[in-house]
Amino acid sequence: MASTNHAALMDEVYRGQRHIYDFTRKYYLFGRDTLIAGLGAAPGMSVLEVACGTGRNLAKIGKAWPGVQLYGLDISAEMLKSARAALGNAAVLGQGDACTFDAAKVLGAARFDRMVLSYSLSMIPDWESAMDHAASLLAPQGALHIVDFGDLAGLPHPLAGGLRAWLAKFHVAPRVDLPAAAARIAHGRGLILTSQRGPLGYYQLHTLSAA
Repeated sequence: MASTNHAALMDEVYRGQRHIYDFTRKYYLFGRDTLIAGLGAAPGMSVLEVACGTGRNLAKIGKAWPGVQLYGLDISAEMLKSARAALGNAAVLGQGDACTFDAAKVLGAARFDRMVLSYSLSMIPDWESAMDHAASLLAPQGALHIVDFGDLAGLPHPLAGGLRAWLAKFHVAPRVDLPAAAARIAHGRGLILTSQRGPLGYYQLHTLSAA
């Protein structure tokens, strides 16, 4: 029931927003291209973005890393309309809950060489479960790459407060305890965690990779 309710909420939020999403978000979703540049993917590798939205990141990944097999999952049927229009046959797309989706059933693949969570954990209610589920789907020598809002500690207090209030209108909440959660999941699954704090703490980057 919770998954169904969240899917309906995301469809409501993005039914209209999806048409202007990429144009508007480029002004404040920083760090995404840094993540893409650091994927280290090779031809033949599988790359899944969980909560792929409009497909913007997948399109850029396909250009940056030619020869990879692209996969995308999103809970919102509305967002997937945009992703399908943008990507066509360049990616395998499916609808599902980031916390519980059956990758083999929904996408036709059970493990992935690279996985991406880009500004999605801040929108997923049970975000730690989503991160752990993604980590569980890594292929041997695979890596999970995450970018999301940081603690915003370097921003002037009024600006940080205003940003948080504005993000809340879209059901977005920066996960200030993401670094600790990433460390717990990496330790529990025998993965190596590397992290980077963006300028002013605006965004954070984490990679959980096989030893």
